[in-house]
Amino acid sequence: MLTTFGSFVLFLRGMVTRTERFRVLWNRTIDEAILIGVDSVVIVSIVSAFIGAVTCVQIAYNLTNPLIPQSTIGYMVREMTILELAPTITSIVLAGKVGSSIAGGLGTMRITEQISALEVMGINSTSYLVLPRILAAILMFPLLVIMAMLLSILGGYLAGTLTGVMTAQDYVEGIRTDFIPYNILFALIKAVVFAFLVSGISSFKGYFTTGGALEVGAASTGAVTNSIIAILIADFALAALLL
Repeated sequence: MLTTFGSFVLFLRGMVTRTERFRVLWNRTIDEAILIGVDSVVIVSIVSAFIGAVTCVQIAYNLTNPLIPQSTIGYMVREMTILELAPTITSIVLAGKVGSSIAGGLGTMRITEQISALEVMGINSTSYLVLPRILAAILMFPLLVIMAMLLSILGGYLAGTLTGVMTAQDYVEGIRTDFIPYNILFALIKAVVFAFLVSGISSFKGYFTTGGALEVGAASTGAVTNSIIAILIADFALAALLL
């Protein structure tokens, strides 16, 4: 494990020691941002909306005490969404979609010797291929998390009002009760950390792939698994440190 971690640190160091020109790096980052962010909007929207809806219905099902106001449902949906569900679940979904894509793409380039060709031409392959992916993920993950927050709260609103478990006025009152702006910042910090973990681990697994097509598939699977484990560990560490 220590050997792997050391290789990962050296991998990141090589990525920033001799970078490409700013214009090249900018263009590559924008291209990767489209692949990572724009192409993930649909799946993130569906997941977040239904998570908010299910959360609202299940809280209403368990909240049977007549002394507790119905606005508590909206309050709990908001807190669960902002603090945990939006950043963590969104990042886990993106680990499966984006992480496997990054690992598979770099792994294919490695076994077809495209990375070796870049190095022969004097190009720092880690800076040209990996750094834009990491920067794009750090840029797009927080934006997707913000979108997930809004859609999850909206999904809870629609589920609560359409099923008749609560009124729209109670839900809106709940999501406006005791709001703490720092929670938004905390969620965005988590999104940035998760973005780095997913993109960095997936790039590392794909970049050092050896063998053939079977090994590329194994690298993609390993990237997703390790990214999810890293997200869960980082989630606990950030909650313990920042809350």
